[in-house]
Amino acid sequence: MQQKWSLRLIRAGALFGLLGAYLGSHMAGAGSYALRPIHAHILLVGWLSLFVYGLFYKLYKIKSPKLVAVHGWTAIIGAIGLTLGMYLQFMQPFNINETFALVAYIVGGSLLLLSFAVFVLVTFRIDKE
Repeated sequence: MQQKWSLRLIRAGALFGLLGAYLGSHMAGAGSYALRPIHAHILLVGWLSLFVYGLFYKLYKIKSPKLVAVHGWTAIIGAIGLTLGMYLQFMQPFNINETFALVAYIVGGSLLLLSFAVFVLVTFRIDKE
């Protein structure tokens, strides 16, 4: 199960990397940097964090596979929720309800914070072999 999560997180990170690179390219081409905070979070939270989590699970054997699954789900859903929530909150596309956008932003960020806390626990549950 841990190897599955390693690959899932690496793939999710790669998708975020592609999205972040596209967004940066779009901003440079358009000459508008309005999406800069969203772009930065996509690359840091999505690309960097998820990719590094995947590498960590590839390198270390974890004693608690269920904790790995909890961490994986909260990390991926939190990264999507935070970045999408930021986009909805700050850019207000499609006349999205402001309350919905704020809730998406807060829930995504809270899940992401939870995933970081779970990751800290995971790092103390390494098999010493």
